[in-house]
Amino acid sequence: MRTRAAVLRDYNQPWSVEEIELDPPKHNEVLVKMVASGLCHSDEHAMDGHIAGLVPGPPMIGGHEGAGVVQEVGEGVDWLEPGDHVIFGFLPACGRCSSCAEGHSNLCDLLATFADGTQALDGTYRHHTLDGKDLGLMCLIGTFAEHTVVNEASCIKVDKDWPLDKGCLLGCGVLTGWGSAVYSAGVEPGDYVAVVGCGGIGSNAVQGAKMAGARVVAAIDPVAFKREKAMEFGATHAFSSMEEATEKLGEVTWDRGYDKVIMTMGTGDAASLGQGFNLGGKRAKIVVTNLHSTSEGSVDIPAIMLTMMEKQLIGSLFGSANIRKDIPKLFELYLAGQLNLDDLITKTYTLDEINEGYQAMRDGENIRGVILFD
Repeated sequence: MRTRAAVLRDYNQPWSVEEIELDPPKHNEVLVKMVASGLCHSDEHAMDGHIAGLVPGPPMIGGHEGAGVVQEVGEGVDWLEPGDHVIFGFLPACGRCSSCAEGHSNLCDLLATFADGTQALDGTYRHHTLDGKDLGLMCLIGTFAEHTVVNEASCIKVDKDWPLDKGCLLGCGVLTGWGSAVYSAGVEPGDYVAVVGCGGIGSNAVQGAKMAGARVVAAIDPVAFKREKAMEFGATHAFSSMEEATEKLGEVTWDRGYDKVIMTMGTGDAASLGQGFNLGGKRAKIVVTNLHSTSEGSVDIPAIMLTMMEKQLIGSLFGSANIRKDIPKLFELYLAGQLNLDDLITKTYTLDEINEGYQAMRDGENIRGVILFD
């Protein structure tokens, strides 16, 4: 069949919205008609080459935060049928590898296929340009398309009356941020928490820290709009920089430093990580959720503090969450009015407006832009 998708033709070039050829689903795969897709910063990293080697290079279809309706199922898929509503987890969960069996499905062995962008199990392609070139998929799903074919391991079935325009955000940004606070950082009642970067992921780290009972949640971001929104999401303090937060450390934390520092900047770098590390007090956990460039060879932290203050530097992928358990759980929290998804969506776009949406993200105008498909 033919459908339309946003294709990255070359690094640092605008997304090209064009017709593509899409093969039918094969074994353990499903064809999904997209309803909504979030515009996440990680696709910007793919576009500018910062994470080259982790995701496929051009030509590729972007998008990894999406939801839609199943149109067709391939052989071997016995738990989904046409008409089912699904949210994609940007990390697949096979349920059988050692990581999945140990309860760490965010580290599923299928991640090894990310760099190729092929179908998860057989290493071949279903998406092609009209002139016959194979198209890789961002995070094995490619949600910047009107239709896509994915492995069932990336699908989470949800109730048909749950709003997919909000639910699409659970596949990456919401759960990554929320889990970074609740799971990776292990925020506890009474903790002092700093969230560095308050976009689509950081805003949800703020929500997670608040929900976990933090006494202080300091939102740190240079954009005034994002600081204001962070206060709406539950932050108790807001600072324009880590320098300002450091100056107020005594006043806000009683000179103890933050118990948890969660790094959710758009792009991490060695110097910023060093600043974030220094915001932490004794036995602080510094959680690194934001992506650093694959070309960055080292980080800048005072290693002596790992021993003398028992600080912990913790990596966090997808907020250390489980797509099968946590996507439905957070959707239920939203439906119960305990998690705010509505105010995360600053503006919606059509697929043809994708480059406008990413420019708004670069300009600091959006917490999250969302593509709505017809």
